[in-house]
Amino acid sequence: MPSKRSLPAALKMARKSRGLSQEAFSNVSSRTYMSSVERGIKNPTLNKLAEISQVLAVHPLTLLMLAYTGGSPAEMESLVTRVRREVASLTRPKSR
Repeated sequence: MPSKRSLPAALKMARKSRGLSQEAFSNVSSRTYMSSVERGIKNPTLNKLAEISQVLAVHPLTLLMLAYTGGSPAEMESLVTRVRREVASLTRPKSR
């Protein structure tokens, strides 16, 4: 059983909150594949995660945020702040 802080749990939470069955993803994946992902047996590629996210009408990062924070608002805020800082440090031009 996946923990509440995992991609399988985030996918299942998002799918259920949208009122979707695993069959709703038939244009991008089989029900068997979705079941395997939600049980943590298979790991989706980034492309597959993007396709699944389109069906859920969320950005793929939303699913990753849920996976890393379990939906905790305080942890989401902290993570967003950290990611902004890290992206800024990686994209800042280097001085010579």
